Amino acid sequence: MNTLTANDAKRNFGELHLNAQREPIKISKNNEDVVVVMSIRDYEELEAMKVDYIKHCFENATRDLAQGNVVDGKDFLGTL
Repeated sequence: MNTLTANDAKRNFGELHLNAQREPIKISKNNEDVVVVMSIRDYEELEAMKVDYIKHCFENATRDLAQGNVVDGKDFLGTL
């Protein structure tokens, strides 16, 4: 993944815009990565994967609950 400084991204926004359509671009400020610019298609795919993962976790939790595979919260926290 390519990285640009915040100043370079500001100066070359048109180029940033075009390049972000092909691959995500990291933007750094004071030598620290702060944001990623990506195409809307990549963003929407990432959001869809997160939703699918949450659904998967919920389905597993529902199945565990129905099967009685539960852990007491106090016991669990006590083991930490």
